Amino acid sequence: MPDPVDVLIVGAGHAGAAVAIALRQGKFEGTILVIGAEPELPYERPPLSKEYLAGDKPFERLLIRPEAFWAEREVTFRLGTTIVSVDPAGHGATTDAGDTIRYRRLVWAAGGAPRRLDCGGHQLAGVHTVRTRADADRMMAELPDVTRAVVIGGGYIGLEAAAVLAKFGKKIVLLEALDRVLARVAGEPLSRFFEAEHRAHGVDVRLGAAVDSILGDARVAGVQLADGSVLDADMVIVGIGIVPAVAPLLAAGAVGGNGVAVDGQCRTSLPDVFAIGDCALHANRFADGARVRIESVQNANDQAAVAAGVILGKSVDYDTVPWFWSNQYDIKLQTIGLAIGHDELIVRGEPASRSFTVIYLKAGRVIALDCINAVKDYVHGRKLVVEGHKVDPARLKDPAVPLKELAG
Repeated sequence: MPDPVDVLIVGAGHAGAAVAIALRQGKFEGTILVIGAEPELPYERPPLSKEYLAGDKPFERLLIRPEAFWAEREVTFRLGTTIVSVDPAGHGATTDAGDTIRYRRLVWAAGGAPRRLDCGGHQLAGVHTVRTRADADRMMAELPDVTRAVVIGGGYIGLEAAAVLAKFGKKIVLLEALDRVLARVAGEPLSRFFEAEHRAHGVDVRLGAAVDSILGDARVAGVQLADGSVLDADMVIVGIGIVPAVAPLLAAGAVGGNGVAVDGQCRTSLPDVFAIGDCALHANRFADGARVRIESVQNANDQAAVAAGVILGKSVDYDTVPWFWSNQYDIKLQTIGLAIGHDELIVRGEPASRSFTVIYLKAGRVIALDCINAVKDYVHGRKLVVEGHKVDPARLKDPAVPLKELAG
């Protein structure tokens, strides 16, 4: 690569791939170098805890683009490499091998690393996180010898992994330290629905359960809880969130903390340095302007488009409604908006029917929807969220009244 690189992208995940694609689609003719910590070309991560772990989707189908695509567009990759420091004044980034790469613009799309347990035994073989292909492959290799598994964390990763293990007929205990699953991201009706579904599929869901330690010699044999009880386990899966990978930027003086702070154009406080995706701490109007990190493919793609647009000289700002999804058993959850700070929620339909919607309001305005096997509500409810409609709660609650009509 010529020195300096016109655009250096740190991170070969969704966000990093998307910004490289957007630059070439925008006729950017400069050099692009992507640094990736993993040995693989960019691939989709959401299926790792769902279709890939279940064996329903081979890795080749997870690739965001085939190898030939990147070669044809002259996007160069340096894989199996991490950036350990950044010199903003000198426009240089140093790799773990000690090489310094000079850049004209830097796009930080490094994502994050799984948050680890800090209790005794957390390093034992058989204790897993689900963030990379290698993580999922290690789990898949061990599954034939696993009878009992403990899943720690009742967020989406934990619930999705539990659903896959249940499909394989494993005996599973799911531990959540709070009083309900999904407590940080969803209302109680959705939490109770998923708890009931998992229990119906044989998962032993335990709430208010704190882990004291992981037991075993070289390999995990059990989990001891804070109350002294012990659960036998051949495998432990830890899904307790991620730690944003921003230490080199913060050490270089970037503003941030739980992520690196960016403005509406995805610029950090460092000159010519952008940040996008899971690690970008940004003000979001769908969170009442609060600074948030959003861990989703949508956010990665949309912020990548903004950063690429700014590099291409366009006037663009990030202002996209967040959306998410999760597949568990035969349940498809689709979420639009952020339920942060809601003061009212409405259940539209009957959870017992396994097709319903939870609608979140703040000061009478619709701010988010969680749709369970309710695609029409998800599609038509988008406008309610984007435009912050005020709607009669009785009409919102009535599934006979199409949300399309209420958004009209």
